[in-house]
Amino acid sequence: MILLFFGIFVPINKAIFLYAVSTGQAARPGVLQLSADLATDALLIASAWVALWCIRRGRFRQGVALFLFVASICVGLAYASVGLARVGLDPIPLLLLSLAGLVMGRRTLWLMLGALAAMLLACVALDMVRAGAGAPAATIGKAISIGGIWLIIALVLDRTVAALRDSLEESEQRSRALEQAYARLEDEIAERERTRDQLIHSQKMDLAGRLASGLAHDFDNVLSVILGYAQQRNRLLADGGGPALASVLERVELAARRAMAISRKLLNFSRLDISQPETFDAGAVLQELQPMLRQLLGPEVQLTLQCPEAALPVHMDKGNFELTILNIAGNSRDALPGKGTFGLVVLRDDAAGLLRLVLSDDGPGIPEPIRTSVFTPFFTTKPKGEGTGLGLSVVRDIVVEAGGDIAIECPPAGGTSVRIALPLASIAG
Repeated sequence: MILLFFGIFVPINKAIFLYAVSTGQAARPGVLQLSADLATDALLIASAWVALWCIRRGRFRQGVALFLFVASICVGLAYASVGLARVGLDPIPLLLLSLAGLVMGRRTLWLMLGALAAMLLACVALDMVRAGAGAPAATIGKAISIGGIWLIIALVLDRTVAALRDSLEESEQRSRALEQAYARLEDEIAERERTRDQLIHSQKMDLAGRLASGLAHDFDNVLSVILGYAQQRNRLLADGGGPALASVLERVELAARRAMAISRKLLNFSRLDISQPETFDAGAVLQELQPMLRQLLGPEVQLTLQCPEAALPVHMDKGNFELTILNIAGNSRDALPGKGTFGLVVLRDDAAGLLRLVLSDDGPGIPEPIRTSVFTPFFTTKPKGEGTGLGLSVVRDIVVEAGGDIAIECPPAGGTSVRIALPLASIAG
């Protein structure tokens, strides 16, 4: 802004002055004084525009230093041309000091003050030469007055620049501290995510262990079928039964494929994967999950599933959704004294845009003092060595991450109901 002032308003002001002189509205100065005035103004204007050009080219300090150098010379020539005694309150040296201190720094500020003081002494010496043997008192007084004003302004600017620099350093220190804190926070968040993934994986492995006995029974049935058909090979070959042999091999293939499907489902479920949210039909997943639920609950617990035929799209990690259902079912199996019922009711609440799941059992329920702590990590009522206390904590984190809500209810008549609400998603999304 200061450079624009010198580049635009100084020539306008000089043009008005020359017009006033030409029309007689202002006194005509001497030829030497007018020439010096015009020359210094031309140098001042040219240096301002050159400095702006340098700044536009990225050479900021060089441009400002050039302007300060030329401007200080112009001030000295102007003062020498009119005599120090006739110099009024000139704002240009004050602008130069401000520009030097606020833009270039304290060192440039004191260099500028030294240059102006040297110019002031030169003007006093010149006036002494003009006055003859003795220096006029007015010249010396004016020099002391002007020099004192410049010194006060320089001191104020120096303290202001020092305070600004201290404030800037403090701000930079706080900024660096915030950056370090942010980096630590990112590391902590990443570590928390890794820990959470490991906890989910540990829950999957725990459930996979619970499923192992049931899956072993399924594999035993499948292998028995395969073995039974294999034992008929000699009889079928002796009878020359090619078509019958082909039919038996087809049944063997079907049994083997069923065994592969069981093992693949277990491997996919227990695999350590990074959560990958996707949109899927929760109803279809629950239907596919029934065999695993039956194996987990065992033959003594009856499983019921009520699910509407309409699509139930949700957007979350599919494996985490399965883990949520299996975790709650596993807790219900442990709570049931022997025989019992585990029910899963699925409702589509279009008005609220939610998928509501109610997972309930007819066990003894959860006592009121314990109910408020069931989602606390590592809290468990199971005997030592039989529970980690992480199951429901992980379930809550999964549901909350998906934008849902979870609550536990225990009616006075007994039993436990876990209510989960998940936001419905668009099939296209």
